[in-house]
Amino acid sequence: MQTKPLSILLTIITLVTFSCNQTEKQSATLLAQHHETKKHWSYHGETAPEHWAEIETHSDCNGNYQSPINIIHVKADSVHVENELNFEYSPNTIINDVENNGHSIQFDFEAGDYIDYKNERYCLKQIHFHEPSEHKIDGIIYPIEIHLVHTSKSGKVTVLAILGKEGKESQLFEFFESFLPLETGAKKEIHESVDLSSFFLKNKEYYTYGGSFTTPPCTESINWVVFKEPVILSVEEVLILKENMPINNYRNEQPLNDRIVQYHF
Repeated sequence: MQTKPLSILLTIITLVTFSCNQTEKQSATLLAQHHETKKHWSYHGETAPEHWAEIETHSDCNGNYQSPINIIHVKADSVHVENELNFEYSPNTIINDVENNGHSIQFDFEAGDYIDYKNERYCLKQIHFHEPSEHKIDGIIYPIEIHLVHTSKSGKVTVLAILGKEGKESQLFEFFESFLPLETGAKKEIHESVDLSSFFLKNKEYYTYGGSFTTPPCTESINWVVFKEPVILSVEEVLILKENMPINNYRNEQPLNDRIVQYHF
């Protein structure tokens, strides 16, 4: 008489255990599906820049002070301030590594080189590229734009934007591209020195304004310094960078809103 209740009890325990295991499996499956279906920003289709604010819900991508912008020269405020921007790069700036992060080719630098901007030191962290340019000057789109990202001890960020146009070969770009091609997601250790002085022209006219990163999370309160005069590199060098990055890895132009662009000469 006791065997039957015991059998029923064991059956109930087995069913409950099976049910709990199934629930855990279903939860794990749902979580896996969630991670698999979570969209990651890109430059094309349903995850293109116009959708970044929807995809990156906790970002600044829908803010009022976004980058890049179209700089209209005649509308910029002209200012002349002595020694506002100074470059403290040695002829032997050390590149730590290069990475193809799926959005751009990025060169990371070892500590040591910096700029002095408005009496504050910003250390050079990395250089990456956009093709074609993100910023425009008087509506002109350049074949390439180079971003040199710098950070201060207080956590502020200043980005130098250098536009590039096609012409003769650049030894600097030949050096950068000697480490390419690089598969998406791959990183290559370098630990070699490079002279960045050819980036900074004798005629240091530039525009400044307050904006954001041009990739998610589109963080605002970024200092932008956009050089008026472009650097020159060959068509072949532009094509090599293009082949190693997503096609058209640029963000669309953002409204200026109430911001003022300053022209420094």
